[in-house]
Amino acid sequence: MTTTLFAAVGSGGLVGFTLGLVGGGGSILATPLLLYVVGVTQPHVAIGTGALAVAANALANFGGHALKGHVWWRCALVFAALGSLGALAGSTLGKSIDGTYLLFFFGLLMMVVGGLMVLPRHSNATAVRPVNARMCAMTAAVAVAAGAASGFFGIGGGFLIVPGLILATGMPTINAIGTSLLAVAAFGLATAFNYALSGMVDWQLAAEFIGGGIGGGLVGTLAATRLASYRNALNRTFAALIFVVASYVVYTSIGQIALR
Repeated sequence: MTTTLFAAVGSGGLVGFTLGLVGGGGSILATPLLLYVVGVTQPHVAIGTGALAVAANALANFGGHALKGHVWWRCALVFAALGSLGALAGSTLGKSIDGTYLLFFFGLLMMVVGGLMVLPRHSNATAVRPVNARMCAMTAAVAVAAGAASGFFGIGGGFLIVPGLILATGMPTINAIGTSLLAVAAFGLATAFNYALSGMVDWQLAAEFIGGGIGGGLVGTLAATRLASYRNALNRTFAALIFVVASYVVYTSIGQIALR
């Protein structure tokens, strides 16, 4: 029991720390950590529990951005509402897929996220788009698609939401980051709720994971300030970690599929 508690709090702390240190992408480690470190045996339970932890981490960071005025509230609320419908649909599909195959696809997604993290980040020069039918339709489409992907894999989806918001609305990057956190929280809660209906959320484990994540997030945020000049190196290092974990997930999944 003590070992499991330590593993859960420590894993949550690692996710929170990486989120605070390098920003988006950190929460994608939640499911692998729950499976291979904490010892959750069912992939669907790991995904459902991880989705709840992702939502809690997003809410913890959302408050700070909201207080700084980084949130475009109308976009945030509409995006979160529409995307939650996509998350419910995506998580329903995810629950129906064999856990081994789902983990295989999850590992491939991790490789994509790792690749995106090493790409240079340019400051956006997109003009703010007028609020018209085209903008609303594009925002709705991006919201539903991002929500569906988030629900299917049980991830935050910030790496999809932030560029999607910029593409659809032309909002500045810092506003897209702040606005995306409400959507990430909503998608995570919708996914966790759907999995909970099927008994696929370990509530005690989620609480332990979230507790560690809050503490790790505070440490990571402080470290990020001190290590700001090394941000590119940190992103590359963390991307390399994601590739290593993704390779293990894919390798393990292929081995289990081959035995069938």
